[in-house]
Amino acid sequence: MTPRLKVLVAVASILCVLGVVLLLKRGTKPSAPVAAPAAAAAADQEMGPPAQDNDNVTLLYAHNLRLRQGQVFRAYIRWIRGKMVRSNPKRNASFDDPESFVLEIDKGVVRVKMQDIVDFLNSGAEGDAPLKKISMEADGDLLKVHGTVHKLIPLPVEITGQLIPETDGRVRFHVVKINVLKIPMKKLLGGLHVELSDLVKKTHVVGVQVVDNDIYFDTQRLLPPPHLRGEMTSVKVMSPDIEVIFGNAPNDESQLSQWHNFLRLRGGTVDFGKLTMRHTDLTMIDASKDEWFDLDLVNYQSQLVNGYSRITPQAGLEIFMPDVDDKAAAKEMKTVTLEWLKNRNTSVPEVPGK
Repeated sequence: MTPRLKVLVAVASILCVLGVVLLLKRGTKPSAPVAAPAAAAAADQEMGPPAQDNDNVTLLYAHNLRLRQGQVFRAYIRWIRGKMVRSNPKRNASFDDPESFVLEIDKGVVRVKMQDIVDFLNSGAEGDAPLKKISMEADGDLLKVHGTVHKLIPLPVEITGQLIPETDGRVRFHVVKINVLKIPMKKLLGGLHVELSDLVKKTHVVGVQVVDNDIYFDTQRLLPPPHLRGEMTSVKVMSPDIEVIFGNAPNDESQLSQWHNFLRLRGGTVDFGKLTMRHTDLTMIDASKDEWFDLDLVNYQSQLVNGYSRITPQAGLEIFMPDVDDKAAAKEMKTVTLEWLKNRNTSVPEVPGK
């Protein structure tokens, strides 16, 4: 066999081998995925499908959560299910920046206390509103608001109205009666010429608009972050609270009160402190023994320091956190130093609850 013929035979052999390999690959079926453990499968079913890597959405599930919004306002979340959505698609949602995300509620039950609303409005957070010294009370299914408006002289005013959810996410306060100096009027108050727009001027208050006998409140613009967003199906006055129901949400207080207090996040990417969690599987659990899990995003780092955490078998993170004001759970936390690492005879730091 000539050298040239030997080369041709070798090349033909290599091409035959490559062809066989390609045929085998085309005929090979992908192996079946490994079945998830029963516990993980149950959790997946409860929380829904995980968000993908390029998703800006993190699934959200919470029970008995008292969420602090700013210094004086709190939302009492009996339970919600929804999403933690980035405000900016190019930035991760971060616990250190409540403006970086919105809690988009699919369904749930949330309450706010009238006194918290009063404290917020009287704190000056509402801007240069002409209505001062505000107070609230229930009047059956209606809400009665008291205040003082300056119209040449300070005038005591009483507004009675009904709270109505709007399809665009705003709350409408439909005014049915206005009293000034104990003289009942409707919209225009006699010779004093006090109108509804005099009580809440839309040019002075962000998130508030007056149209005829209605005051519209855009809670996402009016209240401090983190903002709650969703389709409200009901807004009820239930002294001393105002209850908001999102979606088709049952409200069985006897059953809901038996749940543990927690906030669970799943999917997407979330920042907290110096950590960034991808494929988020994070559960924050109340370590206190009271009715509500008090989560304060301004001071949540101190809650982490006074609590403890553990890694789950699914590589998730569970954090047990005391309330902000829970002094009993607060302990001195010593940082592990290089000198401590050099001495193997020093005791390992104690983990609360172990």
